[in-house]
Amino acid sequence: MRIAVTTPTGNVGHHVVATLVRAGVRPRVLLRDPGRLAPGMQGEVDAVPVDQYDADAVVAATEGVDALFWVDPTTGSEDPLADYARATRSVVRAVTDNRISRVVFQSSVGAEKRHGVGEIDGLAHTETALDGTGVDVTHLRCGYFFTNLELQLDALRAGTLQVVLPLDQPMAWVAPRDIAEVAATRLLSPAWSGRCVQAVHGPADLTWRQVAEVLTAATGRQIGVERITDDAMRAQLHQAGMTDGLVEAVLGMSTGLREDFVPEQRRTVHTTTSTSLAAWAYDHLRWRIAGVS
Repeated sequence: MRIAVTTPTGNVGHHVVATLVRAGVRPRVLLRDPGRLAPGMQGEVDAVPVDQYDADAVVAATEGVDALFWVDPTTGSEDPLADYARATRSVVRAVTDNRISRVVFQSSVGAEKRHGVGEIDGLAHTETALDGTGVDVTHLRCGYFFTNLELQLDALRAGTLQVVLPLDQPMAWVAPRDIAEVAATRLLSPAWSGRCVQAVHGPADLTWRQVAEVLTAATGRQIGVERITDDAMRAQLHQAGMTDGLVEAVLGMSTGLREDFVPEQRRTVHTTTSTSLAAWAYDHLRWRIAGVS
């Protein structure tokens, strides 16, 4: 089976690539700069330099591919949803022109709403566009990445996380490595066809208060959490250098799931993965909080 992987150096993608290599597959990896691949991995893959927003380049890079792991690339522009639409055109062209038979798409919890969830609306657009191609597709509806906490190292070092969600609202938290395991399994498995939605919920739904308790225990630092207003979060995101459009798209991912949201797929043995936040934080986060590389 010829498998192509996008964002092969990302939080999920680099685990997908490693898993496929361990399975005996030599994947084709699509990325802007092949030099960013880990040195030990460069001889195990076929690297193709490509801009995912360039539909012609994506079509050329995926010629002869049987299965594709697609991740919409991150965007920092004023109009994130327009960028998602451009990336969607690329994957639809690739699937259609090259008759790629199977796609595993990294989506998100919340995409089932289709509208009103900020950047996640872009993922929903990709889902519906892939559905329209008739390809066998699995949409991975992923929970909140543990690695998102790495974007708040300064706040963690100061001892307080600030969020706009209710502090006692539970949500799915998941390790990117566990998402990659599900993605690779789906890419390799012949046991499914048609349109599938596979939620990836991590081992437990956690409230922000519980997250603070877990991080305190795992890092040895007292960490609390407080709820702030949407406008206060907007100010923080602007201060971080985000454009107005990106600020609203990022904020919308929280505010759009704040009121009575229930995921399309409930937590079951099929959606539950094993890596706990405590284990991940102990292995990956405590050193970074302490300022150790």
